Parts: sequence; structure tokens; C-alpha cells
Amino acid sequence: MDIAVIGSNNIDLITYITRMPEEGETIEAPDFRLGFGGKGSNQAIAAARLGSSILMVTCVGDDLFANSTMQNYRDNGIDTRYVKQVPGASGVAPIFVDPQARNSVIIVKGANNALTPDDLEAAAEDIARCELIVLQLEIHLDTVRAAIALGNRLNVPVLLNPAPATKELEVEWVARCEYFMPNETELALLTDMPVSNLDEIREAARTLLASGCGNVIVTMGERGVLWLGSHGEELHVPQLSVNAVDTVGAGDAFIGCFAHCITDGRSIEDSLRTANAYAAHSVTGHGTQTSYATAAEFKEWLAEH
Repeated sequence: MDIAVIGSNNIDLITYITRMPEEGETIEAPDFRLGFGGKGSNQAIAAARLGSSILMVTCVGDDLFANSTMQNYRDNGIDTRYVKQVPGASGVAPIFVDPQARNSVIIVKGANNALTPDDLEAAAEDIARCELIVLQLEIHLDTVRAAIALGNRLNVPVLLNPAPATKELEVEWVARCEYFMPNETELALLTDMPVSNLDEIREAARTLLASGCGNVIVTMGERGVLWLGSHGEELHVPQLSVNAVDTVGAGDAFIGCFAHCITDGRSIEDSLRTANAYAAHSVTGHGTQTSYATAAEFKEWLAEH
């Protein structure tokens, strides 16, 4: 296996709106789509579509969404041996997308909260064969800590995407990750430092490097991506100009592609530039995983752009 993704799965309930309703108001929305999501699953699907072999460690509920989620994994060639079914609802994410392609998201973790450190230990022998562990914060924080500790114990590098942001994530755990990938909001919450411009983002990221983290990669939306490495490396990759129609899942597309590239033996610089382009491609299509290109589709798009 190339990558072990330890994280969430959700069903995305995407409503395309003209505006958000006021309190007590009912308005009509022009479109609705149902899709597969969850930050863990999104990142796994993106990497799998690009050619990585993926071991998925997650929990689904016992509702009508569970079987379709499992089939989606199988359709994308993802190993589901450690996808556990538990009583209760699967995770869901109501998402609202406005005409400017901006999105607001509500996460209901559901079965994702049932993933435990014991589940990780059950998968440890196969995780040890992976080249990278990919994590997010849509599962219980104790399980995230256990996954980082497991990666350190097995000498498998850990990539942590601290989303959704929480102050409960301690810097000491960030320091044990090879790759830490926040956006500006998440970086500000963790460091308690301003991030209103590139210089401030750079200074906040440096505090995490000083704590022991190997690489801090900050996704900054319209400002692109900033990488700072523990040996003084620095790279700013500007955002590509595309006609965005839906930005839902773009950050996950970036992380999934980066994970694919880095486990494929590419340099961090090349992986960042490729992932930046892959994320840009994703916002030109509707939905989350439905907007993630296969390797062949992405190659064709790159040739055109």
C-alpha cells in the first residue's frame, strides 16, 4: 500500500443557493446534489484516482448511506478491510454554495466518532507497510493522537490536515508530523498569531517548525500555497487562474494529490505545484469527489492549460 488514510467519510448534501435565508425565512434554491464526501474519504479518493493504492480506516453507520459509501470505495479501488460498520447514523455534511462558488459547511460526524485507537491497532500491521499516513480532525481527537503515535512507532511519516480547526489540538502533536497542512484560519487558531498577510503567515508557520514539525504547508485560497521546511526551505506557489464554479473539496483535492505525488517519489516542490494545479482543476466542476480527475483526465487538462 502507498497511503493509509485514517479519517472520516460523509455524505455531502449540497444545496446551490442564491443567498442564505434569514431567520424564519424559507427561500427556494436552484439546485441540489447528493455526493460522497468527508475529508478523509475525499483525500483518499483523489489519491486513488491518480493511481495510489489506498488503505482506508474509518467507520460507517448502519443507515442507507453505509452500503453506498462502501461501494464508492470499491469502485475507486480502495482497500476496505478496516472500514468498520457501527450502529447509528453515518456522517453527513450539509453544504451551501453561493453564486460566487463560496461554500458554507455543517459537519455531523455520526459514525466517524466511533473510530477508536483500538481500530488503529487492529490495522497496524498493514499500516506499517504504507509509505504515508494521512489524517484530519473529523474523527475523535484521541484517535488522531493515537494515529500520530502509531506512525511514529512504525516509522511511517504522518501528514496532518487540522480541519475542522480546534484549539484542543496541542502543538506537541503537530511537532510529531512530517507534513502539517492547515489553511490560514487553522494556522491562526493553533498558533494564536495573526495571518492577515504573507509575512504574518510565514511567521506563524515558523513557530510550528521551531516546535519540531518537519514541513508546514499553508493553503491560502486566492493567495496560493506557502511551504516552509525545517531546513530553511521556502516556496510560494501562486493560485492558478481558472473559472471556478464550486470550491467544495478543493483543499482535499490538494492534499490527496500531494500525498499521491510525495509517495510516488517526487520532490516536495514538484508535489506542491502538481497538487496546486489538481485543486484548481477540481473547482471547475460541481460537487466534491465528482470533480476529482483521474490521472488521464488531469494529464489532458494540464496539457490544455
